Amino acid sequence: MTLIKSISGIRGTIGGNVGDGLNPLDIVKFVSAYAAFIRKSAKVNSDKIVVGRDARISGPMVQHVVVGTLMGMGFDVVDIDLASTPTTELAVVMERASGGIILTASHNPKQWNALKLLNERGEFLNAAEGNEVLRIAEDEDFGYADIDHLGSYKLDKSYNAKHIEAVLSLPLVDVEAIKNAGFKVAIDCVNSVGGLIIPELLYALGVKQIFKLHCAPHGNFAHNPEPLPENLTEISSLMREGKADVGFVVDPDVDRLAIICENGEMFGEEYTLVSVADYVLRHTPGNTVSNLSSTRALRDVTRSLGGEYAAAAVGEVNVVAKMKETNAVIGGEGNGGVIYPESHYGRDALVGIALFLSHLAKEKKRTSELRAGYPSYFIAKKKVQLTPDIDVDAILKAVKKRFSDFEINDIDGVKIDFPDKWAHLRKSNTEPIIRIYSEAKSMQEAENLGNELISIIKELSN
Repeated sequence: MTLIKSISGIRGTIGGNVGDGLNPLDIVKFVSAYAAFIRKSAKVNSDKIVVGRDARISGPMVQHVVVGTLMGMGFDVVDIDLASTPTTELAVVMERASGGIILTASHNPKQWNALKLLNERGEFLNAAEGNEVLRIAEDEDFGYADIDHLGSYKLDKSYNAKHIEAVLSLPLVDVEAIKNAGFKVAIDCVNSVGGLIIPELLYALGVKQIFKLHCAPHGNFAHNPEPLPENLTEISSLMREGKADVGFVVDPDVDRLAIICENGEMFGEEYTLVSVADYVLRHTPGNTVSNLSSTRALRDVTRSLGGEYAAAAVGEVNVVAKMKETNAVIGGEGNGGVIYPESHYGRDALVGIALFLSHLAKEKKRTSELRAGYPSYFIAKKKVQLTPDIDVDAILKAVKKRFSDFEINDIDGVKIDFPDKWAHLRKSNTEPIIRIYSEAKSMQEAENLGNELISIIKELSN
C-alpha cells in the first residue's frame, strides 16, 4: 500500500493501515487541514467548497468522507458529482466558492485515488500553500464546527453542461467551421468522466458521427489509463481502418489530450499543445509557456509567429505562474495539457479538442498533414538510480559547470540547450534518482544524448 503526501495534495492506493494507504482516517485529516487553510487564506467571502470526482471505483467512498469532513469543518459543499478536473476548476469560479477538491488520481491505475486541492480561483495551490496544508495536517491544527455551524450539502449535476457552454462561447472556437467540415471522430475515454462529457461536447460542436471506445464511466479502466502510445493500440487500429478523420484520447480526469491521426499514427502528446498554440497565435499573437521538459517545437512555432517563448519549472502551478508573469496567450505541458487563459488557468482537454477541431477545419488538411507541418523532434526519457548517500545537488552543479559553454536554465534541475538539441536533468523529490529528458531531431540522437549524460553522472558519482 502507498500513501504520498505532497504540496499538491494526497494520493495513494486504496486500503491498508492508517498512514499506509488512502483510507478514511487519512482523508479526514488531510481534508480538515485543507479546510482550515482555506478558512484563513481564501480571498473571497464564501463558505462554499466545490467537490467533483472522476469515475474511479473508490470515488463514492472517498466522496462521502470528503463531503462529511468539509461539512464538519463548517463549509457548505457543492457536490458536482462525476466531473472532470477542468469542470471542477470552472465550477469553483462560477460558484464564487472559496476552494475546491477534485477526487482523482489522474492517469494512475484504478487502485489509486487522490485529492487535488484548489484555491478560490479554481487553480492549484502553490508550493508554500501546499506546505502549509501539510503542516496543519501534521500538527492537527484544526477544529470542527459546533452543531449550529455545521455546513450544508447541495448536489448540482449541471456543471458538465455549463463547461460545454463555456467552451462553445470562446471566440476562437468556430462551431460553424467544424460542423461544415463533417468530421468523423473516434474517442477513447478510458471508462471515466470523459465518457460523459466528451461525446456531448462533440455533438454540440456539430460532429454527427462519433466512434466511442470505453465511454461507460464505471472505473474499471479497459487499459492503462495514461494516454501513451503503448496504451492506445485499440483506437490506433480503429483509425487505420479509415473510419475517422481524427481520434481523441483523454486520461481519467480529462486534463490531458492525446490525438491520433487518420492513418492510426500518433499525433504526439507533445504536439497537442504545439498545434493548438499555432492556431491561437495565428489569431491572437502573443507569448507562450511550457515546462522545461516539453518539446522545443513550441518555441519554434511561437517565434515564427512573432511571439516570445518562456520555460517554466515542471508542474502545472509553475506553468500558470510563468504564463501570468509573461502574459502568455496559450501555454501548457508536453503531456497533452493545454492551458488557455481565455477560458481558465488549468489544463483542459475540452478546450484542446474544440480549438484543435477549429484549426483542422480551417486548414482543410488531414490530421497527419497538419502534424507534418510542425518541426519534428524526438524525446527520450531516462533515469539514473543513485545510492542514498550521493549528493544529487552536487552532481547537478558539476554537470552545469561541465556544460557552461552552452545555454543553461537551472530553475528546476539543470537544462542544457545545445543549438540542435537539449537535455533536462531533475532530481526526484522522493528517491535518489536523477531523471533525464533529452530531445533531438532523431530518436537515436536523443537516446545518445541521454546515454552520454548517464555516463557523466555515473563518473561524477564514483
